[in-house]
Amino acid sequence: LPARGAPLRRCSTRVALEDINKAVIDRIIRVDHAGEYGANRIYAGQMAVLGRSSVGPVIQQMWNQEKDHLKKFNELMVAYRVRPTVLLPFWNVAGFVLGAGSALLGKKGAMACTVAVEESISDHYNSQIRTLMEEDPEKYKELLQVF
Repeated sequence: LPARGAPLRRCSTRVALEDINKAVIDRIIRVDHAGEYGANRIYAGQMAVLGRSSVGPVIQQMWNQEKDHLKKFNELMVAYRVRPTVLLPFWNVAGFVLGAGSALLGKKGAMACTVAVEESISDHYNSQIRTLMEEDPEKYKELLQVF
């Protein structure tokens, strides 16, 4: 039960699981969730090093956006009944170390890391969009809007 008698919050996503390519959707959501989790940990590492510097507010703003992305993928995992990757503990440590390590190189190092990660994520989402468009764009309309 939710704490303090708060009502259960239902996910807005209503999915007919029998109408989807479950293997493809499981893989896509699992990978994207891991990526968003890792990105959150990268920003946590960057904030640990640069949070009180002049670039701290910029990193915090980007991190807040990543928190929203992770929240959405947490919701999609429930809606589509996808289990998280067993590698989340690895992403927890590796993401933080990558973020802190890049931040130790200074503002330019942190931003170079961020740009590289965001470019990789964009390429990944574009590939997933192509896959879902080939399957059935109408069936996967909600996921396509998320990506």
